Order: sequence, then C-alpha cells, then structure tokens
Amino acid sequence: MTPYDDIAPRPSPVAAAPLVDGFGRTVSYLRLSVTDRCDLRCVYCMAEHMTFLPKAEVLTLEELDRIASAFVALGTRKIRLTGGEPLVRKGMMDLVRGLGRHLATGALKELTLTTNGTRLAEFAPDLAAAGVRRVNVSMDTLKPDLFRRLTRGGDLGKVQAGVAAAQAAGLSVKINAVALKDSNAAEIPELVRWAHERGCDLTLIETMPMGEVDADRTDEFLSLRDVRAELESFWTLEDLPLSTGGPARYVRVAETGGRLGFITPLSHNFCESCNRVRLTCTGTLHTCLGQEDATDLRAVIRAGATDAELAEAIRGGVDAKPKGHDFQIARKAPAVARHMSTTGG
Repeated sequence: MTPYDDIAPRPSPVAAAPLVDGFGRTVSYLRLSVTDRCDLRCVYCMAEHMTFLPKAEVLTLEELDRIASAFVALGTRKIRLTGGEPLVRKGMMDLVRGLGRHLATGALKELTLTTNGTRLAEFAPDLAAAGVRRVNVSMDTLKPDLFRRLTRGGDLGKVQAGVAAAQAAGLSVKINAVALKDSNAAEIPELVRWAHERGCDLTLIETMPMGEVDADRTDEFLSLRDVRAELESFWTLEDLPLSTGGPARYVRVAETGGRLGFITPLSHNFCESCNRVRLTCTGTLHTCLGQEDATDLRAVIRAGATDAELAEAIRGGVDAKPKGHDFQIARKAPAVARHMSTTGG
C-alpha cells in the first residue's frame, strides 16, 4: 500500500484551460525535483563540499504529489522527475506509483526520469511497473578514470549496469553527456557509437553557468555548433522533426542509424519554443532555468490553500515566465546563483 491508495481523486481546480505564459507559449511540461541531494559530485554541477537542505524545507512526498497533480489538472502532459539524484530520495517509488494514476486515466501522457544511473539497476523493474517508459541517464565519458574524476568518485561500471538493467526492464534509455572541451571532446564520436550500438539515443549538452563550482566553466565550454561541424566532416547528419517535449534538436547519424540530440542554451538558444517549468524540491516554481524568477508554492500549500488557490498561484507564476534566459559563458559570475542540483536538471 502506498500513501496515495486511500486518497480520493481531487477534482480539477479549474476547467482545464491550458497554462499559457505572457508570450503566448503553452506550458505542458513540468520538471519536478524531488531532492537536492546526490550521490555524485559532478564538477560542472556542484561544488565538492555541498551544504544540502534541511528536511523541513523539502516538500513531503504528499506535497510533491499535490502540486504535480495540480499541474496535471491545468494541462501538464509530461512530468520528468529530477534531482539532485531522484533515486536517492527515500520513498521515491511511492511518489512514482502515486503519479502513475494520472497515466492510467490518460490525463498525463508521460512520466519519466533523469538519473545518474548509479541506482538504476535496483529500481528499473519498479519504474517500468509504475508506468515509466523511458529514462535519461547522465554519462559524460566511457573512461572509468575520467568518469571518476568528473563525478568525484563515481563508478562508471554501476552506471552502465544501470543502463543494461533499464533496457532489460523494457525502458527506453537516452544518454545525456555534457560536452567539455578539455575532458571528453575527443571521445564524443565514441560516445555516440557506444549509445547507438545499444539502441540508445544520445544528447549532447552545453555546460551552463549555474551556481558557483570549483572550476572556471569558460575553460571547459564547448560550442555544440563546432561539435556538429566536426561530426559532419566524417558522418552524415540528417535533421529530424522529432521532439520529445524538451529543448533538444535531433539528427539521425546515417552511418550508425541512431539519433543524436543537441541542447544548445548558449550557442543557439531555444527560448522561443520553451514549454517547460521547474519545481524545486522546496516548492519553488522557476519558469526559466537561466533567470532568478520564483514563485513559492510551498508557502501557498502550507498556508492551507484550496486547490483553486493553488491553481491560481501556478497560473500567476507561469504568466510571469521570462522571454528567455541570460546565459553567457564569458561572464565570470554564474547567470543564476542556484546550482543545477537545486533547480532540478
């Protein structure tokens, strides 16, 4: 029995009018962070010695479910669970199973997950049973020593075993890799081959200036425009109209038969078509990854708000969604002070 089995379905707080921001963009995708904690310390994501949030500031599983369900009632069709590392959150599968009820009714089209893969072998069968059909796994290199350095102690073998376990459970797997000029740039073609040989898509991501970390990101920034040009010198890249609901632009690599995505917040931003908002594990709604906008939904629900009042607060936050981010890699200070692990990846 889960904490949600005895909860009667809540009525829709409004008559399902879509969430539309002030620039006419319909918001249908919620990235829901369940924790700021992680069992890795990736150099571009976190400082080595992080101070994590006290438990009282983090939403309970029931509060996460309530806010996510309010988004579903307001037209959200895709929820991605993130962190930190979502699978380190105690009771995580209770939340996944609880949100799965929206898949069963058809109100939610997709419930998915981004993970570092370290615990995926343990949880993959349960995720599949709860209605999750695909996961994103972060893996920036195929070199165990480099992986250990980039993650400050991670075990590449555990991540690759997690990928295999997820596929064995029937989950579709996409590999995410942050492109780093002095670390993994030379092995990007091999990452592509590795993923495509296993039937996985691969998405490359430009490093983003979020939060203070121990290194200067300008040293490692690699433009994916340049990466694509390099790949096209020996492969045939065919543009695809595919969209998975996120910011990636996809191509098919003719020589491997697989799909390759590019997420380019700096070299080619995607703000004009942004359909996403993020909810942190503290209940703060951020409608732009690269701006300091914030709506405190934790305060709303802990003040005893009705469903209608919660819906009104969500609409107000979405209506104020900025036109675009302010990422500039050359700027020494981060575009936003919060770390990606706090915002939700």
